[in-house]
This record gives sequence, C-alpha cells and structure tokens, in this order.
Amino acid sequence: MVRNQGVSAEDMIRSVGARVTQPRVGVLTTLLDASRALTHHEVERNVRRSLHVDRVTVYRVLDWLVAKHLAHRLAGDDRVWRFNASADEHADEHAHFECNRCRRVICLEDAVAPHRIALPAGYRSQHVEVTVKGLCADCTPPRRLRTMARLG
Repeated sequence: MVRNQGVSAEDMIRSVGARVTQPRVGVLTTLLDASRALTHHEVERNVRRSLHVDRVTVYRVLDWLVAKHLAHRLAGDDRVWRFNASADEHADEHAHFECNRCRRVICLEDAVAPHRIALPAGYRSQHVEVTVKGLCADCTPPRRLRTMARLG
C-alpha cells in the first residue's frame, strides 16, 4: 500500500502515460489516503463527497487503476473486493492481513509473497496471493481479559 507521502495521484496517472481525469484522481487519492484496503462502496462514498460520479464510473476507474498497476485488488472471505493504491507493477507481490472479526485488510509490505511455488509438470503460476488471517489490534481482546477468560 502506498500512503500519501508526497505522491500525487496526478503524477501516478501521468507516469503510466494516461489522461488525468477528475474521477481517476478522486479514486486514486482516496486509496492513497486510506490506511487500509477499501471496498468499492467505501471508495464511492468518499469520492461522492467531492465529485459527482456514479457507481459504474467508480467501478470502471478501480478496474482501470488495477490494470495500470496503480492499485491492486484482493478478495476477502466475505467475497467483497478491496482495493489499495500501489506504487509499481510488483505491488501485488506482498502479503495481506485480514481481520476475521471486522474484515479490515491491510498490506504487509515486509512480507513478500513467494515468487516460485513448486507446481506439477505443465502447470504455470500467474499470480500468488498470501493472506494472513486473524484478529487486528482493535479486535484482539486485552491480554488481561484473555487470561481471565481462560481461568474462568
């Protein structure tokens, strides 16, 4: 995930030789400013505050951003796509963490997905996804309560 650290959506869009449009900038800026992966509906709600774009336009822009490697998409156990901004075409080569309770998804930048996995003869890998599942810091009960629950 690329947090908005001096990286502008306009510059990222220009870097792939594409036309800068308000919907593209609005959607990518939303992803850049997010601290976690966002659903289409969360992106749409955020973008609609400042731009008058419809749901289909948001879907198309998200698909375009993924195709241009400016964002990546991942599916949660709830079968909902979530999107994160990405800095380069190799951004999907990292792992993710998904909370089993609140469904929050974050990128684990330092956990690199394996490039090579032994496959049977004739098989060819095209994409590898690694997702760690558990409880996020907000959903993990305080240590004292967990200890008391085991004793009780």
